[in-house]
Amino acid sequence: MGSARPVAASDGSASISAQSTPTAQVSDGYKWIALSNTTLGTLMATINSSIILISMPAIFTGIGINPLAPGETNYFLWLLLGYMVVTATLLVTFGRISDMLGRVKLYNLGFAIFTVGSILLFLTPGSGNTAALEMVIFRLVQGVGAGFLFANSAAIITDAFPSHQRGMAMGINQMAAIIGSFIGLILGGVLAIINWRMVFLVSVPVGIFGTVWAYLKLHETATIRSNQKLDWAGNITFALGLTTLLLGVTYGIEPYGDSPMGWGNPWVIAALIGGTLLLALFVLIELRVADPMFRIDLFARRVFAWGNVAGFMSALQRGGLQFMLVIWLQGIWLPLHGYRFEDTPLWAGIYMTPLLAGFVVLGPLSGWISDRVGQRMFMFVGMMINAVGFIGLTLLPANFDYKWFFLLLLLLGIGQGLFAAPNTTVVMNSVPKEHRGVGSGMRSTFQNAAALLSIGVFFSIVTAGLANALPPALTAGLSPTGLPGALVEKIAHLPPTAALFAAFLGYNPMGTLLPQQVLHTLPAASQAHLLSQQFFPNLIAAPFMEGLRVVFYLSAALSVIAAFASLARSRPGEIAVDEEPDAIAEGSIAVGGSVAATSVIEEDEQPSGLHPASAASPR
Repeated sequence: MGSARPVAASDGSASISAQSTPTAQVSDGYKWIALSNTTLGTLMATINSSIILISMPAIFTGIGINPLAPGETNYFLWLLLGYMVVTATLLVTFGRISDMLGRVKLYNLGFAIFTVGSILLFLTPGSGNTAALEMVIFRLVQGVGAGFLFANSAAIITDAFPSHQRGMAMGINQMAAIIGSFIGLILGGVLAIINWRMVFLVSVPVGIFGTVWAYLKLHETATIRSNQKLDWAGNITFALGLTTLLLGVTYGIEPYGDSPMGWGNPWVIAALIGGTLLLALFVLIELRVADPMFRIDLFARRVFAWGNVAGFMSALQRGGLQFMLVIWLQGIWLPLHGYRFEDTPLWAGIYMTPLLAGFVVLGPLSGWISDRVGQRMFMFVGMMINAVGFIGLTLLPANFDYKWFFLLLLLLGIGQGLFAAPNTTVVMNSVPKEHRGVGSGMRSTFQNAAALLSIGVFFSIVTAGLANALPPALTAGLSPTGLPGALVEKIAHLPPTAALFAAFLGYNPMGTLLPQQVLHTLPAASQAHLLSQQFFPNLIAAPFMEGLRVVFYLSAALSVIAAFASLARSRPGEIAVDEEPDAIAEGSIAVGGSVAATSVIEEDEQPSGLHPASAASPR
């Protein structure tokens, strides 16, 4: 039978919740089952977010389309970003529903949906544009499954672990997320050589195993508030608003008319304005409904609010970093060092492993230590290290000495490792137990949306610089090769996104910019010169680095903002509920064999992240 229990309010008073469903007690061994399964789910989902980056050329060749041809770029963008858009849009909704119906139940559903999406992608029938459209749809199915996984992983871990071990658990889980993003880069390159369908098949056995394992071993440890109503108005306005806004950002990086970018496209402008207005309407709705999907009242808690600001800024400076570094490596550095363009996607992943190494070492370690000494200084120092790393990248030339690149990426990985787990722990510790699903969804939404915004903003900055500097550089480089003057002028003024997308996909950019029928009329020496591994990189290096340095300066500034946001303390009287037996503060009251403790959030003063309040209310 359900029971009514006190819930601490933001002003320190307690209110009685509605009837709730009792849940199973957490055993010491169960927490490791919860961590290992959620880590497997996170690993699988993040591998699939990056595996497609490297394998796109093989996928498009396999289905018989050119992703850089006029009218086909949409398929490239949707396969690249659609997964992230749908995941970011659904996270809060899924977190809210999970609080109502059960986090484990919907986490299991997410594993199953993701597996079905992987099977559908592997079996993609047809060819050409039909197959491309089918793959986009199946990729969105995967995104729905990933949304359930991401929305509930942090909440399940928070429920299963006592507060003095959460940082360590979050560090391991987030280490898997970073490892997955890099494994995806390398695994995609290897499997694409065998067969493009293997890129999607690799997730199927993992998905089936994880789904069965989660169904058999995971159980609800949180109170299910099943009597609440679903906030339909809030869900619809949020989904439409965020989707519209993110679509505007996505299409903003595409050329429009004679412009190298799409920010002047009326549809993009309408999407940005319309999405913003819908999100504003969503906030008004959430302030008025009885059971909101987005707990805006949580932002009254200073630690939750500033922890999410810090996480958002961190994701903003990190989200586009991998995208920019991949283009730098694939478009300039690797070809200049003798790597064929078609081999650069795989090697870009390998040369970026220092970023992974720094995070793998410091992620779990910082979580473990911060559980004992407090999180705030780890977050602050991590983001300041990141700022130093970004400033260091601005000092590198386009054709850098790899040892300095290695050290700076390692530094960035260390900074991220120091920040990530403590930040997640701080945010989740500040959320009352009954709202952990929606709190986890809100945190993940901010980070996923920031990653997409980051790609759009960073790519726009680099493209804007290229749009001004690349035409004269192309004209000067192409004129002596014997190409007709009119063709040189036309190519020089093509949108630079075509060249950047080509480099990103592992194509020779000049091979995609130059018409093949014209290229074959040139002398063999001219053809070899234009298609060489030095021509395009030397041509693009200077203008590309101008824009890239602006991106790095911006990332450094965002890191500093995140660092100082991390220092925020709770206000006196801010109360959170923590019911883990080993997290019970001195002065709590045991009644009828159960204990409830109301605790002031002051995350860097106590190992558990909680201070005892002066009084606790019995159930």
